[in-house]
Amino acid sequence: MSPSGRPWSLSLVFLLGMASEGISCPSRCSCQYLEVNCTGQQLQEFPVDIPLDTRQLILAANNISYLPAVELSFLADLVYLDCRKNLLGDDLDFTFIGVAKLVYLDLSFNNLTQVTFSTFSHLLSLVVLKISDNPNLVAIEKDAFANNTWLRHLDVSRTGLTFLDTSTVRDLPNLRLLGLSDNLWHCNCSFLDFVTWMMESDVHFPDADNITCYTPAGLRALRMPAAEAQLHFSCLPQLYKQDYVFLCLVGFCIFLAGTMAAWLAGICAVIYEAHASKGEEEEEEEEEEE
Repeated sequence: MSPSGRPWSLSLVFLLGMASEGISCPSRCSCQYLEVNCTGQQLQEFPVDIPLDTRQLILAANNISYLPAVELSFLADLVYLDCRKNLLGDDLDFTFIGVAKLVYLDLSFNNLTQVTFSTFSHLLSLVVLKISDNPNLVAIEKDAFANNTWLRHLDVSRTGLTFLDTSTVRDLPNLRLLGLSDNLWHCNCSFLDFVTWMMESDVHFPDADNITCYTPAGLRALRMPAAEAQLHFSCLPQLYKQDYVFLCLVGFCIFLAGTMAAWLAGICAVIYEAHASKGEEEEEEEEEEE
């Protein structure tokens, strides 16, 4: 028996458990309680032997081009995943299907090309999503974040995006911070609704001075407040001098027609009354002669 009164066998089991956790740490990675850190180890593939109870996994600054959905699904308690500065491409649909508890996901500085509904739809607890610095990211589907209703921090800065549907971010009830700077925004009339939402929203836009139009050439480098004013002027219907003259003429014609119609109706009423009175007088005279 140990001095505490516990059997030595329990202490041995505990020590064996600690040893097994140490053995299961991936090669070239460091492990501590519920955390695995493989930063900057030139890994080509997703590491093996990650403890199943891992809560925080850091794979930053490696050469990983693929995240295996099956291996990830074994980490059912994972809440923090940092994959920045890797070579991840556009094959991420259904990748995160088994890590539904994930709260923080960093995919910045990769080779993403698009985000579809299937990319993050299973991450129902996601709060922070960073997909900035993906220069090949050119499309985010309208309903890409429809299931991520807890999302508070979304960063899509420094990508190849030219357009983002307003409903994609407007329908996120908990969104508080949205990074949009240094993208290739195409400020045409279709983009006006998004710019107007930005001006009226309570969401914070960091580095707002660098959220500018890239095309068309006439609006290049124009910040969003000025772009909204310009788009309002060029996209919404405008009335010119000839339009006002035309409307005045139409109004005058309607007024004149109404006046003439009322005058003619009055004349007809007077004639009818006069004719009716004359007829009654003639009838009375005929009755008197009889």
